Amino acid sequence: MASFPQWVAGARPRTLPNSIVPVLVGTGLAIGFGGAIWWRAVVALLVSMLLQIGVNYANDYSDGIRGTDEERVGPMRLVGSKVAPPRQVLAAAGACFLLAAVAGLALTVVTTWWLLLIGVAAIAAAWFYTGGSRPYGYRALGEISVFVFFGVVSVVGTAYVQIEGLPWAVWVASVPVGLLSCSMLVVNNLRDIPTDRDAGKRTLAVVLGDGHTRLLYAGCAVVALCCVPVVAAVHPWAMLALLSALWAISPVRRVLRGASGPELIAVLGETGRLQIVFGVLFAIGLAV
Repeated sequence: MASFPQWVAGARPRTLPNSIVPVLVGTGLAIGFGGAIWWRAVVALLVSMLLQIGVNYANDYSDGIRGTDEERVGPMRLVGSKVAPPRQVLAAAGACFLLAAVAGLALTVVTTWWLLLIGVAAIAAAWFYTGGSRPYGYRALGEISVFVFFGVVSVVGTAYVQIEGLPWAVWVASVPVGLLSCSMLVVNNLRDIPTDRDAGKRTLAVVLGDGHTRLLYAGCAVVALCCVPVVAAVHPWAMLALLSALWAISPVRRVLRGASGPELIAVLGETGRLQIVFGVLFAIGLAV
């Protein structure tokens, strides 16, 4: 039986900025357009975080039973390290998805029925990332899914359930958020290239190779920052988000200089801090 701290570690808290930042930015947009509804923002945050934790447990389960996590450099995995039986980890993932579905249904009832379809697609994407007989995470498609669901869908969905409209600035603002979410997965998969290649897991990092993956990581951060002036055409104070470039220097430099193995675990933490700082500043700028 895994201990509580081990379950927390298995939830991969360093990845939670992926779920928190899109809701912050979506809510900042809602405030800026004069339509913030706080209880809906809180429920949207709950849905996003439950999906993030659920996909982490589902990934732990699926990779664990395949043996992909038996040799790894990164943080502990519950199934791979044999501290929790697979059925318990699967049940934890299912519970997170169920709670996310219930919370999402509440938002659907007060807004529009098509949110239900998006919710189903999000849960399916979370499971089939590494689950099922043909997981798309093993076919270099993980970054696309992260960009869509922890970028575009999360930001646009959070804004929509509050303002019930979709100005073009909402769509553009979702792009840098999605890119920074992708950067988390890119650096994670960069660290795991050797073990993923040996296990037959063809992530985008495995396909691109070490050097190009490092450039992709830097590109995600740079392009995300370059998107800010476009949004600032409508929300000038969004330029505040460019201050987060100070938090991008260290992780980008370390990745481009060849950081590997355990050192990339620290880069993962720095990337999370970059996401949070960017998200907070961007949300404030959009709200003004």
